[in-house]
Amino acid sequence: MSEQHPASEQHPAPEPSPVAPHAPEDPRAYQPLNPRSLRGLAHPLRIRLLASLRHDGPATASGLAEKLGESSGATSYHLRQLATHGFVEDAPERGKGRERWWRASTAGTSIDHSLFTDPDPAVRGAADLFIHEIATLHTEEVSTWLGTAHEWPEAWRRASDLSDFTLRLTPAQALDLRDKVHALIEEYPVEDPGPDAAKFRVHLHAFPRGGPDGTPGEGRRDEPGGVG
Repeated sequence: MSEQHPASEQHPAPEPSPVAPHAPEDPRAYQPLNPRSLRGLAHPLRIRLLASLRHDGPATASGLAEKLGESSGATSYHLRQLATHGFVEDAPERGKGRERWWRASTAGTSIDHSLFTDPDPAVRGAADLFIHEIATLHTEEVSTWLGTAHEWPEAWRRASDLSDFTLRLTPAQALDLRDKVHALIEEYPVEDPGPDAAKFRVHLHAFPRGGPDGTPGEGRRDEPGGVG
C-alpha cells in the first residue's frame, strides 16, 4: 500500500524496527513490519486509513471519516493507534486552529514471510488479516479503474493493463522474476516528470497454482490479457 507498490505486499524486509523513521526526502522508504507493529496495523480500518494517507496525502480524522464512511471518533482512535506504532504522524504544517492533520510516516510497508509462520498464532492471524485486506483493496482499486476508465484520456486508457501469465518455474526462478520486476519498477524516477503525469498504480500478484491435492499443475504460457 504504497505509491509504487501495492500498500502492502509480501516482500523481503530489512531488520525490523518497531517505529518507522520519518523520511519525507525518500519517497521509496518502507516500514518493515515486526510482530508488534503488525498486530498494531492488522485492523481493516487502520489499513484503509494508512492507505488513504499514503495515496491521497495528509488529512484530518473527520475528513477520513467522511471519505471512508466511518465516525470521526473511530478514525481518530485508530489514527492514534497507528501513530503509536510509527505508521502515521502529525502534519502540523497543514493544521489550522484545533484541526489535527495526519500524514503517513513512510511510503510503504514491507512484510517478511516469517511472520506468516511465526510461532505465535496471534501474529500469524494478524499477518493473514493484513494480506487479505491488502488483496481486497487491490480488487477495489481495479474495480474503481474499470468503472471510471471512460473519464480518462485515451493515452491513459492505452497505458493501463489487466494481463495475466502462467509460467512453469522453480521457486528460485519465481523469486528471481519477482525481484527483477521490483527492480524494474524502482528504476523509474520518483520526482514529478511533467504536467501530464498522474499517480500510476502497479499491482503485482504472483503465486503458484496447482491441483486440489497441492501437486503442481501443467505449466503453460498465456498471452497478455488472457485468463489462465
